[in-house]
This record gives sequence, C-alpha cells and structure tokens, in this order.
Amino acid sequence: MNQTSQKTVLITGASAGIGAATALEFARSSDRVILCARRRDRLEILKDKIEADFSSEAQVLEMDVSSRQSVDLSLASLDDSWRRIDILVNNAGMAAGVDKLADGDPDDWKTMLDINVGGLLYVTRKILPGMLERGSGHIINVGSIAGHESYPGGAVYCATKSAVRAITNSLRMELVDTALRVTTVDPGLVETEFSIVRFKGDKERARTPYQGIEPLVGKDIAEVIVFAANRPPHVSLNEIIVMPTSQASATLVSRKN
Repeated sequence: MNQTSQKTVLITGASAGIGAATALEFARSSDRVILCARRRDRLEILKDKIEADFSSEAQVLEMDVSSRQSVDLSLASLDDSWRRIDILVNNAGMAAGVDKLADGDPDDWKTMLDINVGGLLYVTRKILPGMLERGSGHIINVGSIAGHESYPGGAVYCATKSAVRAITNSLRMELVDTALRVTTVDPGLVETEFSIVRFKGDKERARTPYQGIEPLVGKDIAEVIVFAANRPPHVSLNEIIVMPTSQASATLVSRKN
C-alpha cells in the first residue's frame, strides 16, 4: 500500500481479542492505527508489536467508551496529525452473565448497555462530523449473531446487539446521499477473552461454548473487517455474518465428542 492510500483507523476495544487482531491486520496493510481501550499497558505492548513487526504507526488512547467524558477527553487529546480518521471500528463490547431475566443482575445490564450501545454512540458521534466534512469515511460496527437471534439467558446482551444492528442500519440510511459507508460484522462463536468476562473469570465455564468445535479466532474476524474496508469506493458490504462451519445459528451447533 502506498502512502497516498494509507488510512488512519481508530479501533475501540483494541487491547485484546478481535480488536487487537484487527489492529494487527490493518497495520499489516500499512495503515496507521489508533488503539483505544481501558487497559493502557496492553495497548502499549500492542503498539510496540505493530511498530516492530510492520513498521506502521500506532497511537495509544486510554479510553472508557462507556463514559462520554472519557471518550471526549481521549479524542480531544489526539495530535492534529491523527485527527483525520478514515475508518472507525466500533469493536468494544462485552457480555456479563447468562442468568435468566428474573435472576439477572441489574448492574450487569447497565454495564452491557453502557459499553455495547452507549460506547458505540459516543464514539461515533465524535468521529462522524469529521467524516461528513471531508466527504469520506467508513464506520464498521462489530455486532453479533445475537443481534439476529435471541436465546435464553441472553436477553440484555441480545438486546444490545440488536441495538447495534438497528443503529447501523439507521445510520446507513441517514448517510445514503454521501460517500460514507457503514458496515456491521456479526460473528458467531469466536474464542477470545469474551467468555472469560461473561463467566466472570471462571475459565473452566468459559471453555464450554467452544468444546467439540473449531471456533473462530480474532484473526478470522479481523480479516473480514479489513476486507470490507478495502472494497472499492462504490462497493459497500452492509452486513456480514461470520460463523464457524459447525455453527448454523445462535444456538444450533454441531459438537464432536
């Protein structure tokens, strides 16, 4: 990729999993990446790896997407040379618990809503005006198969991912008379730290969803995100569902003993 085609990509939730893998894939394509997450130490390690392995530029932003103040202050701290963001990857998201609604923890509900929905809105609202002013840009939201199909024990998480899908679709309609593109990438079972967070550190339970199958990994989703971002300007991949071959729906999975 030559200098004129180099893009600046901002990725939320970049400290691990799909976000970190996405940063590496964009860096592999010689794009500049802005790494956003709460865990600055992990971001610094990723930045060093990007610069060493790909000779690409990386910038670290310690950011809590669930806090509008944190989002505003973090983005305001960017140097002028980093403020032209060509691609926004709204990847930050999480699930907390698998309890039925009657037994659910309202604090978990609030955390999921604040990060999965509020975070996407706060970051997009700050980045979008610049894209509109320049007449170019691409917003890629990482959703989930849970945004297409609900399941027991996932009422609030599924609701947040349904919201991601709805926001993505509405935004695409609002921008139809511009050159901006809006994409959602919706994974099925991806083995990352996601389940460890969902099961609150219980690593044994966290392995259960992936037993008997070959799940996706972060790099699988990252490659799809970068592919979508690199389509010609007249091509928009609006919605991409990516699942392991052994998964047919949110709940239908063929497992081998």
